Amino acid sequence: MIGLRGISWVLLAAAFAAGTLADIAPARPRIFLGGYRVLSGDFHLHPSPYSASTLTPWDLMWEAQHQGLDVVAIAGQNEIWSGRAAHWVARHLGGPTVLASEEIHGPDFHMIAVGIRSTVSWRLTAAKAIGEIHRQGGVAIAAHPSAGSWPAFDAAAMQQLDASEVLQPAVFGSDSATAELRAFFTRKPMAAIASTDWHGLGPPGLCRTWLFVHSNSEEEVLRAIRERRTVVYDRGDYFGRPELVKLAMSEGRLREKAKESRWGAVSRILGMLAIGLAVGCWFKSGVGGCGKTGAGDRGPGAGV
Repeated sequence: MIGLRGISWVLLAAAFAAGTLADIAPARPRIFLGGYRVLSGDFHLHPSPYSASTLTPWDLMWEAQHQGLDVVAIAGQNEIWSGRAAHWVARHLGGPTVLASEEIHGPDFHMIAVGIRSTVSWRLTAAKAIGEIHRQGGVAIAAHPSAGSWPAFDAAAMQQLDASEVLQPAVFGSDSATAELRAFFTRKPMAAIASTDWHGLGPPGLCRTWLFVHSNSEEEVLRAIRERRTVVYDRGDYFGRPELVKLAMSEGRLREKAKESRWGAVSRILGMLAIGLAVGCWFKSGVGGCGKTGAGDRGPGAGV
C-alpha cells in the first residue's frame, strides 16, 4: 500500500493544482482621486524560510499582486536578502512595486525598515535604528507598537519616526490592542499604516494602506509615507491627513478587504499537510522508512 511519503507527494501535487486555479487574478481598474493615483499597499509581509512563513519572497510578491496590492514591503526578520530577491524578480519579470525591507526584530521593539539596502542591526536603540534607516534612504514604521514597546520609542526616536501601524490583525477581537495602536499613533503627526504582518495564513493585504501618489515608483512611495499621504480604514474609522480622508470617504473601493479564494485556501492547507507528513516521515523512520509497505516486508531480526 502507499506509504506516508506517497501520500505527501499526492497532497503536494493537489496543492499545486489548487494553487494554479487560484492564480487567475481578476483585472482591477486604477483609482484616481483629487489629482492623485491611489495605490494599495501592505508594508509588513514575511517570506520563508527565515520568518516562519509559507511562501518564498517571489511567490509572496505574486500572491500580493493577486490580492490587488500595488506596492509591498517584503520584510524578513533581521535580514534583507529575501526582500532584495523579490525586488529583483519584480524589476525583471513584473509584478507589484516591491520595496526591499527588514523587520528589525529586537527584544524591546519591532520596526519595519522600508526601502533600505543593507541590514539594520536589531541591537541598536530605536532612535539609532531610525537614523540608520534614514541614512540608507528608507522610512521607519513602528510595527504593532503595543504598550510594552512604548519605552523604547523615546523622544529621540519619536522625533524621527516616519509612520506607525494603526491597523493590523492583532487588533481584531482585542479592544486593548486596538486602543494601544491608536494611542501610539496620536503621539505625533505621522503616516498611518495598515499592515497584515503576514506569516502564511490568510491573504496578504488583509489590512492595507492607501497611498496617494503621483506615480508607482519606489521613490514616490517612500515620499508619500514621509509626507503622510496615506489613509487607513478600520471598521468605520479613517486615519490620515483630513483632506485625504475626505477623498477616501468618497470612494467605496477604499473600504474593501482582501479575500482569499477557496482554491488558494485549499492549496495552502494541502501544502502544509504535505510538508507535515514529509517531516513526520523523516523523523519517524529516517531515509527510506516511509515508502511502500506490505505483508512480505520483514524488518531486522525477522524470523529469529
